[in-house]
Amino acid sequence: MRIVAITDIHGRAGPVRRLVEKLGEQSFDVLLIAGDITNFSGAETARKVLEQLLSLGKPLLAVHGNCDGRDVPAFLEGLGVGIHDRRVEVGGVGFVGIGGSNVTPFSTVWELSEEEIARILESNYREGDIILSHVPPKDTKADRVHSGLHVGSSALREFIEREEPPLVVTGHIHEARSVDRLGPTVIVNPGPLFRNYYAVIDFDEKKRVVREVELERL
Repeated sequence: MRIVAITDIHGRAGPVRRLVEKLGEQSFDVLLIAGDITNFSGAETARKVLEQLLSLGKPLLAVHGNCDGRDVPAFLEGLGVGIHDRRVEVGGVGFVGIGGSNVTPFSTVWELSEEEIARILESNYREGDIILSHVPPKDTKADRVHSGLHVGSSALREFIEREEPPLVVTGHIHEARSVDRLGPTVIVNPGPLFRNYYAVIDFDEKKRVVREVELERL
């Protein structure tokens, strides 16, 4: 399974258009969006972004980010692409979604307690599933801000250490573009699409392991 992963679009139409042009020339199986489709905007902005991506005609799965408007999660569900607090399958592979972020100092739109993040994981995850989470796990390359602090979710990290999912795709921390590991789990923060970053992941759906990750730039 060839997975294209993007995050943190923040309503920028230009990078989305360039990505669609590039992906139109490539073969892939599913497109994952790890949140912040808009920049504190609502469903109409999200629609403009997603219409371009849906035009590729490939399965698309998304979660909202902490900076998406209040109506964005319902809009994603209405489109049939939102997987916050849900589990869906594509090509026999399960995907579990966590939208929003853990609590931040900025009182953004969508923030969850660590207990809520843990509940979402416990109630939806099945062995071998891929996790699509806006917030990264704590104390990894994917959650380190410029100051050096690690600001990710401790509940997500604890779950990864215990259940060992094969892949976690995340975003939220723009400067933390990276590929990391916690035990056998591969953690990918593609970097923000509004800065022209994305990732391509080669996933073995039979063995449930990541073969290769390519951090790409438009």
